[in-house]
Amino acid sequence: MRQAAIPPASTPLSPPDSALPRLYLPEEVAEVLGCSAWWVKDRARRRLIPFTRVGRAYRFSGEHLAEIVRMHEERPARNPQPHGAVSPPAPKPPARQRRETSERTVRLKARAPRRMAKSQYGTAA
Repeated sequence: MRQAAIPPASTPLSPPDSALPRLYLPEEVAEVLGCSAWWVKDRARRRLIPFTRVGRAYRFSGEHLAEIVRMHEERPARNPQPHGAVSPPAPKPPARQRRETSERTVRLKARAPRRMAKSQYGTAA
């Protein structure tokens, strides 16, 4: 005889069934991360962080939370400078050269606004 996939609510959970992951609300995740629940929901909606969707609600497992932390982790530079050492200034990008052309440039002239053009004909009252 087949066993039910989900036990009825009246029966206590057996140890194998209790291995289901705990799902956290966006508000709980936001509290752990120190950000707003709106940020968590927005990132999940835009598929930028891992999540589980239960119905229309976003839920997060412990693995999701750990991955979110890893995704937003900042690492130090590979070649750290010795303490107190001054790094050489970054080279400046080359300045834009003005082209010397024998062609004469044409200056554009703005036209008068339309309301000015209409006023020259007068208004019928």
